[in-house]
Amino acid sequence: MSEKWITRMVQGAVLSSRSQAREVARTIGKPYPTLMRELNPFDLGAKLGVETFFQILRTTRDVTPLEQIAQELGYRLAPVDGGEEDPGHGAYPGR
Repeated sequence: MSEKWITRMVQGAVLSSRSQAREVARTIGKPYPTLMRELNPFDLGAKLGVETFFQILRTTRDVTPLEQIAQELGYRLAPVDGGEEDPGHGAYPGR
């Protein structure tokens, strides 16, 4: 996988979210242009921080990027509540 595969996956989660990308930015407290820059895998000067990554997962409820990270490291991601698994969308139990 390329170096920016995580950024691409998170960008996809934001852009395909039921919430609009602008709503995701507002919810996580980041200006829309800043968020879009951080999610641009071709912008070598911008980086997606782990705190923003976490907030995006929580907001979009799409844990596909986290599942892929776990798989890349040889692990599987499962919900803590023991509920039905729905890989990607809705697998995050919420808080």
